[in-house]
Amino acid sequence: MLRQEAERIITEYIGPIFGFALKRCGNVHDAEDLSQEIVTRAFRALLLRDDIEDTRKFIWTIAHNTLNSYYRETSRGIVGIPLEEAAETVPDPGAGPDEALEAEEERKTIRRLQGEIAYLSRLQRRIVIAYYFENRKQADIARELGIPLGTVKWHLFEAKRELKRGMDKMRQPSDLKFNPIHFDSVGMNGKSGTKSLDEFFRSALSQNICYCVRKTAKTVSEIADDLGVSPVYVETEVEFLEKYGFLLEKNGRYIVNFLISEPTAELLIMKDRMYKKAAELFANDLYDELTGSGILNDPGILCHQTDGPVTPADNARADHNFLLWTLIPLIASWSGEELMDKSVSFEEVMTIRADGGRNTVLATVVPDDLKLPEDYVYLNGWCGPLWNGSGADGRMLWQIDSEWSDRNEEGRMMHVGEDALRVIALYERERKERLSRDEYAWLAEQGYVKTCGDYDGLFKAAWQIVVLENRDIQVRLIEIGDRIKRKHQAEFEALKAPYVKAWLDMVPAHLKKLGAYEMQFIFSDGWFLVHCVTALLRNGKLKPPTQGQRKALTTVLGFSRRGRTG
Repeated sequence: MLRQEAERIITEYIGPIFGFALKRCGNVHDAEDLSQEIVTRAFRALLLRDDIEDTRKFIWTIAHNTLNSYYRETSRGIVGIPLEEAAETVPDPGAGPDEALEAEEERKTIRRLQGEIAYLSRLQRRIVIAYYFENRKQADIARELGIPLGTVKWHLFEAKRELKRGMDKMRQPSDLKFNPIHFDSVGMNGKSGTKSLDEFFRSALSQNICYCVRKTAKTVSEIADDLGVSPVYVETEVEFLEKYGFLLEKNGRYIVNFLISEPTAELLIMKDRMYKKAAELFANDLYDELTGSGILNDPGILCHQTDGPVTPADNARADHNFLLWTLIPLIASWSGEELMDKSVSFEEVMTIRADGGRNTVLATVVPDDLKLPEDYVYLNGWCGPLWNGSGADGRMLWQIDSEWSDRNEEGRMMHVGEDALRVIALYERERKERLSRDEYAWLAEQGYVKTCGDYDGLFKAAWQIVVLENRDIQVRLIEIGDRIKRKHQAEFEALKAPYVKAWLDMVPAHLKKLGAYEMQFIFSDGWFLVHCVTALLRNGKLKPPTQGQRKALTTVLGFSRRGRTG
């Protein structure tokens, strides 16, 4: 098996293996030793095998075999110490109370020493174990590790000092050991790679490592101290996060390379009020102009969404409420571009990741005891906007998922660009020729079309999403939003200024530019869009979508913004 694949499998099983060991050992230190032995044996075995059919069964077979060896060893010793050495630490039955106490203290010291070795760096652990436990010569260790002999001697000296310092102090883990944080949300701006954000922040350990170094750079040992775990487990996660650009390393210290927001109740309430006031100004004006101008009846806006069945003779147009559910968020998102602060470019702050992603990331940590007003607007079930393109004529698919749509639970959101490109390609082909049965079936399953009739006879397909048939209609729609944002520009700036200052004051110094970039998108981001919809629902202008409309809601087949004029 390739080393990269073996490392991926081991990384996936590190947590479960430690849990397996912890349930079967007498203390945390023994569990760390046992789990490290399991991981080592499994990794070596994976490298030697190419015929593993069931990885899970393979890993747990090794775990149980290693556990059996552990039981055999501990039956002859104490905490993994050979019997001949342990005899010196076990009190003689006839010994006096002072001698028994002294032996017990020595036994505790050995346990502490074993635990402290786990807090050394990876290289120091290898050198200490090879020299003191395997009785290897320093020159042999240097040759095997490919480092100078003087470096081995220096590490042995530093390791002894670290062990003594660890033995002399009572480790006081930070609050993260007892109250670990979790990311309430993780968002991305830019192009995703082959891995999802869930893969990077896959565990409580990875999230807490990032949180631990959100403001100050720390070594692996310092991170381990803060989290109250062995560096053995921190090292793997740190290397993974650094490889993909979520941590930066300098001189053996790591610091986070993305934004972690820790909003207070005061800041969230300030943000909510800011968006509420801005959305009321913008959304109501936009609704009135869209419904009063007659543009919703323009032939360039195509949509044949219907809650009922499609008939061959039917060419019914979607109702205005359904069109508004899609067009209002689109216009709110894409309008006002010329009014935006563009002092920080995407290229200045984005990270090029090892999986091909080019993006910025924002995670949010919200206290459990946070109390917000009853009318606070949340991003419930929200994802997007996402857009992917383009087709032969520059088309793109723009989409939002929310609490009002019916896609997210069934995986219909266009997270993967290939699916969006497929929809675009099928639409362009379907304008010229009939698609295959399988292609119509796939589109219908996603909620994009409805069909009726016999495929080989009288047949009709009706697109359920909103299609902007030409660039001119898209430009006209966005220009409506541009005019409204220009009209309220002074009010928007006044609303935004105090919130931006308060938010940036919380951003660490090394991420100020990234923080400023994210603030450029206020009044076109997801929060603004959900507030626009909520404002119109509250005043009754926008009606909730019907159950039949939820599947195709807030999806536009339009054109990339590169084609905009004016």
